[in-house]
This record gives sequence, C-alpha cells and structure tokens, in this order.
Amino acid sequence: MLFYFTLFCIFYLLLVFYFLEISHQKKPTTHSLIVYVDSGLTPSEFEGTRRFREPQNQNPERDISAMDAECGAGSCLGWAARDPSGFLSPYRFSRRVVGGDDVSLRITHCGVCYADVAWTRNALHNSMYPLVPGHEIVGVVAEIGSNVKGFKVGDHVGVGTYVDSCRDCEYCNDFLEVHCSKGSIGTFNSIDIDGTVTKGGYSSYIVVHERYCFKIPDGYPLAMAAPLLCAGITVYTPMMRHKMNQPGKSLGVIGLGGLGHMAVKFGKAFGLKVTVFSTSESKREEALKRLGADGFVNSSDQQQMESLTKTLDFIIDTASGDHPFDPYLSLLKICGTMVLVGFPSEVKLHPGSINLGSRSLSGSLTGGTKDTQDMIEFCAANKIYPEIEIINIQYINEALERLIKKDVRYRFVIDIKNSLK
Repeated sequence: MLFYFTLFCIFYLLLVFYFLEISHQKKPTTHSLIVYVDSGLTPSEFEGTRRFREPQNQNPERDISAMDAECGAGSCLGWAARDPSGFLSPYRFSRRVVGGDDVSLRITHCGVCYADVAWTRNALHNSMYPLVPGHEIVGVVAEIGSNVKGFKVGDHVGVGTYVDSCRDCEYCNDFLEVHCSKGSIGTFNSIDIDGTVTKGGYSSYIVVHERYCFKIPDGYPLAMAAPLLCAGITVYTPMMRHKMNQPGKSLGVIGLGGLGHMAVKFGKAFGLKVTVFSTSESKREEALKRLGADGFVNSSDQQQMESLTKTLDFIIDTASGDHPFDPYLSLLKICGTMVLVGFPSEVKLHPGSINLGSRSLSGSLTGGTKDTQDMIEFCAANKIYPEIEIINIQYINEALERLIKKDVRYRFVIDIKNSLK
C-alpha cells in the first residue's frame, strides 16, 4: 500500500508542476500592419500610408501559440485551417521539386478572397485539411526550370485561381483553361499532378507550371497586383467577352465589394457611363466620389429603380446574396446583357424579363491565361489600382471575420514578405 501511495504522490506533484509551468508561460504579442490605399495614391505615395492594428483573437480557446505543436514539417511555411472552424495558424509543409517547366516564386503578398472563407470553413463540404488558402498570389521568381523561357529569376509575377490544366483540350487550346474539359487544378484544395493537395498563397513560396504564371510590369506595386488575380479577372473576362469596352455605352454594377469596385474601375477606363446599385445608402459617396461612378441607385427604392427602365446596355451582377433578378433585367435596353459573377443560392426570374426584350443573362467564372495577362497589362497601362487594406498574416483570422461582415474597402492583402516568419 505504501508503494502505491508514494506513486500517487509523485504523480500528483508532477501534475502540479505542469500546470504551474503552463500558467506562467507568456502569450506572444503580435501586431498587424494595415495599409489603406486610396485610388488617388501613386505608387510612390503608397509606402507612406501606414498604421497599426492590434489583432483580436476571434477564438480565444484556440491560442495561436498553442498550435505550435501542430505546425508540421517542411521547407514552406504557411498558415492553415485544421478543421471547419476555419481558424488559421502556422503550418509547415513541403512543395514539389521545381520541374523543367516550373517557376518557383517567393511570395510577397496574397489577396484575401471570400473563397478563403468558404473553403477554410468547409462550406462546400469538400475541404481537405490542413488547408492553406489564398489564390491572389504575387511575388518574385526565385528559381526556374530548365525549359522555362518566359521568366527569369527576379521577375515580378502573379498566380491566380488555378495552377494547372490538361493543356490539350479545346478550351485549353483556346486559352480558356479555367474551363478545362478534364478540370483545372485549383491553387488550393485540389489534387495536384503529383497526387498531393494543392496549398495556396498564405505561404512563403509556391511552385507552378510557367503557363499559369503572369508577368507583373515593372513599377506596378505588388500589393495592388494581388486582387487582380481573382477579383480583377472575374469581372474583366465577361466585360471583354460581351464587348463592354465600347465608349459611350452604359453599365450597371450590382454590389460594391471586391469585385464590384473593380467593375466600376474597368468601366470608367473603357469610357462607359457607370451606375452602381446597392442596398447600402452609405456607399453612395464612395461610389460617386471615391470610385468615380456616374450614378448611384439604392436598389431597395422602387422609384429610383423604375426611373432607369430600359437605360442600360450592360449589367455586371457581383452580388452573392439572394436578390431578385426581374427588376434589374427590366433596366436593360433591348438586346442588353446581364452577367452574373456572384453565387447566390438560386436564380429566379420570369421568362418575359429576357424574352420580351431579347435580353441575355450570362454567367462567368474567372478567366483564361491570355485574358489574365492582358488584364494585368491593361491595368498597368491605365494606372488602374484596386483599393486595398494591407494586413499582417497574424491578423488573418480577424480579417476573415470582417470580410464576412463586409467590413473591408475593398480587398485585404496579406503582407507575406514582412510578416510571415
């Protein structure tokens, strides 16, 4: 009995010492760098607009410091979600070896898209954990394969929403790789050619086939280039497909978020008369003064909506929340076109809304490699810069919560280079 009593006492003392040690450990303090970039800023002024924000732990039961033991192993450092809570924390993993046609780039910035929320939280019920999100990636070429001709070490490049495709079907041959017959390989949460799960741009570097890398012209700020790789190309592609680049024509933009504000910028650059539609009256001044839209309509006001009946040549619908379609279709001229780039849960409309006016309702995803490169060069030539807030990676969990609440003007961009350590 004395033997068992002695063992019990030793075990009890060990537990006491363990919890005393835990209680005296200090939690690390992290600061997050935020930069707000107004459309009026020149690249040279960009570096001067800085302020700091203290991140708040959105899930206090899951302290980042306690996740160190789950960090994994490998040469690439990223931030990953481990489960449908979507909470991100440091994670190490391995990238594939650079092949003959590959480009390895050191990531400097990564945009934050709502897709990052959806997949980290398993909204589509297909998330593969640990999941490293991010598909608005920009950086600097660190290494190239022996067959690569279009890039050299030191080039500024970007990677968008997919990193491979079959490169042999009719759609790939037409540079519509996003619609590859065999399925394009997503930048994260897809099965790569080597059988591993792709991991995105919330990480230190990435290896990609050169076809899916895009040159970013010298002088174009890398942080501003990031949102072009998803938000920008998502609206640019249908605008070019449906010839919305005709000066003097009229464009309606539904929703003023990451996609909507880029549609406004492209519309103005194309010489269109742009009207923004939103249920948020608070966005009127931003649309008219900050983004330069020609008009603003509160879409919940029936009188304002009816005043624009049959006045628009085109509409870009960026809203992902459920909303009626018939009122917007009635604003199109005869043979007008409305393009849906958001993902509401359903689309309901009366056939007469399109049949009686010979109107078209179309859908669109992101874009092919040719359109993406063209768009980047168009933005550089016309000084089109997304509106962004730069954050440190340590702020990402709070940023995703703000994104859900639509509390961002208009895209978060993670400063990977200076904060991912």
